[in-house]
Amino acid sequence: MEEETGATPQAAHDAVRDGAVLVDVREPWESEQMRIRGALLIPLGEIPERIGEIPEGQDVYVYCRLGGRSSRAVEFLRAHGRPRSYNVQGGIDAWREAGLPVDE
Repeated sequence: MEEETGATPQAAHDAVRDGAVLVDVREPWESEQMRIRGALLIPLGEIPERIGEIPEGQDVYVYCRLGGRSSRAVEFLRAHGRPRSYNVQGGIDAWREAGLPVDE
């Protein structure tokens, strides 16, 4: 059975509220347009050299705009010692559509 690697926006929101880490893998210009407060901005291409900024031993929820880049980031993180990494399904667009808070 395949291990679950995704989370709904609501599940991610609840986990982050309870202390999980939220990582935004979009580009800085995208973050300037709309962001989730408290997220750590590490563009997808910078994940390999900045992986040390992502805590080990904690749940990590990763988002982009729609979920594609964050899915790739989660694959990388899981392969490099962050097994508790999860993709926020649908990205920030789904987060906003779920009525969860964003800064615009």
